[in-house]
Parts: sequence; C-alpha cells; structure tokens
Amino acid sequence: MTGARLLRGAAGAAGFFVVGELVIRYGIGDDMDFPPPSTILLETGRLLADPDFLAGVGATLANWALGLLIAICVAVPLGVLLGSLPPVERAIRPVLEFLRPIPSVAIIPLAILLIPVDEMMKVSVIVYASLWPILINTLYGMHDVDPVAKESLRSFGFGPLAVLSRVSVPSAAPFMATGVRIAAGIALVLAVSAELVAGGVAGIGVYVIQAGSGNRMDLMMAATVWAGLFGVAANLVLMAGERRLFHWHRMRTGAQS
Repeated sequence: MTGARLLRGAAGAAGFFVVGELVIRYGIGDDMDFPPPSTILLETGRLLADPDFLAGVGATLANWALGLLIAICVAVPLGVLLGSLPPVERAIRPVLEFLRPIPSVAIIPLAILLIPVDEMMKVSVIVYASLWPILINTLYGMHDVDPVAKESLRSFGFGPLAVLSRVSVPSAAPFMATGVRIAAGIALVLAVSAELVAGGVAGIGVYVIQAGSGNRMDLMMAATVWAGLFGVAANLVLMAGERRLFHWHRMRTGAQS
C-alpha cells in the first residue's frame, strides 16, 4: 500500500512538472516572466553549493528548532495542567479561543515593534504560532483518557500524580505527538515569513528577498522549493516516529472504528 501511494505521488509530481514546463515555455511568456520547472530544479540543485544559501538554511532551521522546542516545553505542561483541572480550563478557555484564531503572520509587525532583537523576535513568533496546535491536541488527549483506567489505578491506592504519570500522560502522548508534527510545519512557515517581513542577516526568507532584489526569479523559486522540502522531510520524520512509538494507539483507534 505504501509503495503504491509513493508511485501515485511520484506520477502526480511528474505530471505537474511536465504540464508546468509546457505551459510556461509555450503558453504564458518567456523565461524572464517566470522560469520553467526545469530551470527551477537546476537552480535548486546548485543551491547546495551556495555558501550564502547554506548559511541561511542554518539560520532558519536554528530558529525553527529553538522556537518549536520552547513551544513544546510550554504547551505540553500547560495542556496537561489544564486537562487535569477542568475548572481552570473552563476559566481560561475563552482567552484561548480568542487568541487561537488570530493569524500568526499578523503578529509579526507587532513583534517587530515590541522585540528589538532580531533573532529573539523571530523565535517568539515561531513559539506563538507553534503553541496552539500542541496545546489544543494535548487538551484533546487529556480529555480522551479512559476514565475506567484512572479509576482502576485510584482503587489500588495511587494518588493523583501517579494516575497522571502512569495513565493520563501516556494515553495523551499520541495526541501531543500529532500536535508537535502539525506545529513543526507551522513553525517553518513562520520562520520563513518572519524573515521575509523583518529581513535580517541570514535565512531562507532573507535569501529570497535578496534574489528578488536582483531579479533572480529562478533563485527565489529554488529557495522556496527547499523550504517546502524541509517541511516535507520534517513531517515524514515525525510521522515515522509516531508510527514507531505509538503503534498501539493506531491499533486501538483502528479497532474502535
């Protein structure tokens, strides 16, 4: 099944490549307007030997990883706390529901004004954007814990902390992992977006701006392709980790469905 899915994906990508090549070369103008996919792929490979681009990749991924890590360290304990204390969650839930729909990109100008340090501003925006999917999924996971399992442990004399560590957190862990996987993609989007808006010394977004100022559409698109590939790679790695660590959860949900 996985092999067939990969073949279908490869066929779709190849078809898109061929159609885009034909349309751009023979349909909407010359290469100066928009480079064909073959040119973009060529420049995508050449960027691997570009030290400026590689430095930008390092800067972007460093901010991405730091922001995502901070978001995990904040959102998971907060979600566990709120999920364990329903009255507190009900009191705070209106604030969460008000803040959560605010587009994270929209707070970048405000962050620029409030946080003068460039890297700190970018990491703060990433943390804000990544916080919500991890927090909400952690809350859902805490609500999904089997009450019979908790009551069984209490009947053997275990206290609240033991029930939390032995039942609630392990049961909610797959939901937390899903939240982290979703947040990883969002964090990468915000990392590049913050660089596009705020600029800076290095970063994929900074490289895109510089390529655009030089009228190098091919380099702009090639850098964008790499940003997308990094997002796909992060998602695949985290999905593989979920399947390996939480296969029991997949079996349980499959049996329930």
